[in-house]
Amino acid sequence: MLRQTLTLVPAHSQQLQQRGMATLKSISLRLKSVKNIQKITQSMKMVSAAKYNRAERDLKQARPLGEGTKAFYEKAEIAAPEGVPSKLVIAITSDRGLCGACHTGVARNIRDQLLANPADKENTKIICVGEKSRAVLARIFANNILFVASEVGRLPPTFTDASKLAAEILNSGYSFASGRIVYNKFKSVVSYGVADLPLYDKDSVATAPKLSIYDSLDDSVIQSYLEFSLASLLFYSMKEGACSEQSSRMTAMDNASKNAGEMIEKLTLTFNRTRQAVITRELIEIISGAAALD
Repeated sequence: MLRQTLTLVPAHSQQLQQRGMATLKSISLRLKSVKNIQKITQSMKMVSAAKYNRAERDLKQARPLGEGTKAFYEKAEIAAPEGVPSKLVIAITSDRGLCGACHTGVARNIRDQLLANPADKENTKIICVGEKSRAVLARIFANNILFVASEVGRLPPTFTDASKLAAEILNSGYSFASGRIVYNKFKSVVSYGVADLPLYDKDSVATAPKLSIYDSLDDSVIQSYLEFSLASLLFYSMKEGACSEQSSRMTAMDNASKNAGEMIEKLTLTFNRTRQAVITRELIEIISGAAALD
């Protein structure tokens, strides 16, 4: 009987030790994984901070183009013609994520407005600049998407990119009376909001009531200006969106790093408590086995 007791105690101890070690190993692996994630998020925050500084400098240079075109539309009192329902909506996003709800806000703005006006849903075409807006809008408005501009967000947007996009829009064969560009307007490093810029066709500009205050505006001049203004508005909105994206990603990665730090503290505390429990249990088993021998 004594021999059986001596045999059973080490086996029971070994089983409990294996369970404790398995728990410690799983906690250790998870702790290591969270630490690696924290390193990645901290690195992404530093990269986003550097890109944000450049995007903010570029935005200051691009703002006169967009604000000048918008002021021209307002002073000339250009309005969409009545009786022409065709419209165009351009969603300015990018292909990259991990920046909070930056791109989702643009897609949600377009989605809510089209769902609120069923008539606009049938007569509106959508151009998605970036795969993030396409992923959201294609679920409901797949038939409304005219085309998608991919490979956006990897490099800072340039006026050449905006010109190519403008040429693709003008050569798409879709004639629209009015439209808007939906983008993220940068406010501060921690704040941005969804805004839009108006778009008009050649007839709307030519029939503007106060266009006569500008001299030498024949059809060719108006057509050339419309092409340039479209590229300018796209370039400006893409710069605004890029700056908002980098600031949002920087904030998101900072929050992710803080959350990872809190998780590391909790896992470290759990690991130490579990390790102490395993050691205490082993001591109790050793003492119990020694007492059984006596």
